[in-house]
Amino acid sequence: MVSMVAGLAAIGAIGVAKVHAAEPAALPPASPPDATQVSDERLVTRWAYPQRRAVVYSRPSGRARHVFRLHLLTEDQFPELYIALSRWTDPQGNEWLKIRLPQRPNGRTGWVRADALGSLNVVHRMIDVDRRRLRLTVLDHGNVVMTARIGVGKAGTPTPVGHFYVREKFHVRGVPLYGPRAIGTSAYAPTLSDWPGGGVVGLHGTNQPGLIPGRPSHGCIRLKNRDILRLYRLASRGTPINIHI
Repeated sequence: MVSMVAGLAAIGAIGVAKVHAAEPAALPPASPPDATQVSDERLVTRWAYPQRRAVVYSRPSGRARHVFRLHLLTEDQFPELYIALSRWTDPQGNEWLKIRLPQRPNGRTGWVRADALGSLNVVHRMIDVDRRRLRLTVLDHGNVVMTARIGVGKAGTPTPVGHFYVREKFHVRGVPLYGPRAIGTSAYAPTLSDWPGGGVVGLHGTNQPGLIPGRPSHGCIRLKNRDILRLYRLASRGTPINIHI
């Protein structure tokens, strides 16, 4: 009897051990301390086109919460792209990239398997937008190459603050309100979700240059036509945009 009880106890112990062994490993943190920075969004920024409509996670793990799914096209049907912020390799050898997400609310990020994105492209320019001084500045390798006075959102429809990037560029025809060129960004107007295209904030020209500098817009950033033409040449896709007060 004693040996039977001992045997059952041993079997129970093995069962408990198996249960413990089967427990899943803890999820990695949303910002692993050993992750490698890919972009500083000032001197060096890396971006890529998506390869497929992969799921984006809150942490670099397929067991983490889903926060997004990669888009192949923008709202205006241009090829979508994503800025890569950092890289991390999990214990199984899978490489992950933390990316900026063009969605509401502004400022969200997430992790995607690196093979869901194509090769990384490099940008050395950045656009700085000062809402208080109503001035836009373009820097190349940290050096100022362009400045321009701008118009931003009025009090009820403000231009959002945060880190964004250039997603699309196009010529404007037949709509003098937007001038000759427009640049679509990853920012969304805080108060205009029903605006055409979902309220994407753009940089564009104008047929009312007298309102610049000022706060006349619904959230977009207006430039005089000569300035948007120059910015269009300088700002390639993937160029980071810092909008601040």
